[in-house]
Amino acid sequence: MESFQRQRGLRIDGVVGSSTWGTLIEAGLRLGDRLLYRAHPMLRGDDVAELQSRLCSLGFDTGRVDGIFGDATSQALAEFQRNVQLPVDGTAGKASVDELLRVSARHQTLALVTNVREAEERRSQPPTLKGRHIGIGESGGLGTVAGALNRQLAAAGARVTLLSHPDESAQAAEANLADVDVYLGLRLLPVTTGCTISYYSGYTYESEAGKLLAHKAAIHVNQIVLETSVVQGMSLSVLRETRMPAIVVEVGPIDLVVERSTQLAEALASAFASWADARLDGSTD
Repeated sequence: MESFQRQRGLRIDGVVGSSTWGTLIEAGLRLGDRLLYRAHPMLRGDDVAELQSRLCSLGFDTGRVDGIFGDATSQALAEFQRNVQLPVDGTAGKASVDELLRVSARHQTLALVTNVREAEERRSQPPTLKGRHIGIGESGGLGTVAGALNRQLAAAGARVTLLSHPDESAQAAEANLADVDVYLGLRLLPVTTGCTISYYSGYTYESEAGKLLAHKAAIHVNQIVLETSVVQGMSLSVLRETRMPAIVVEVGPIDLVVERSTQLAEALASAFASWADARLDGSTD
């Protein structure tokens, strides 16, 4: 079970909890096994991820490849159907899947259109935090850090929305609803020493903007607070379900965090400023 969790970018505990069980179900689905459409709640699975990946490789932007059939995926599928002269309904039935498999096997591009769009969006943004809308998610134990970070980011001209729901999926929904530009999740590891910084990586896609922010955070946290930060791509619920660049910072133990809460906030604020000034290749203008 730990091997499966590691492979899927889940937290590794060897326990088949709700997140692991859901991912096990999703992993057994292949494109064409079922009808895919915009449902409530949204359909999830490896079949959705394959649909997204194939559409993105043809230039139809589904948003991130996350295995979740949302509005962007439905719109991208409808645009594909329009282009190949199939009935336009945003539903992946047999005819649409067969045509997608045929076309994508012959005309795949080298880069997913999602990555290209994300890079273009980064280039169009100002190289400062002024006017940026940042979501900070904190579900308990790191309120002091979140508060200090809020003040420092606000002083730099950013608008901050604090999110405190204990459930990661609920926090993702709140961040999406607030339409924040970038999300930072803070999670306390009460008895573990060190810092893990995660960005979204799953299926054939990883968030380049999230990865860049994660590395910036690790650099500044290592310089100011700790020397043991680890950066990793993961498919945690809050990373998978947010629509904007997002990272999760998990840090402990509690005594060290309390002692260095101000420094940790300073390090993360500096990381955001450095990230805003950097392109996706890691260089600055």
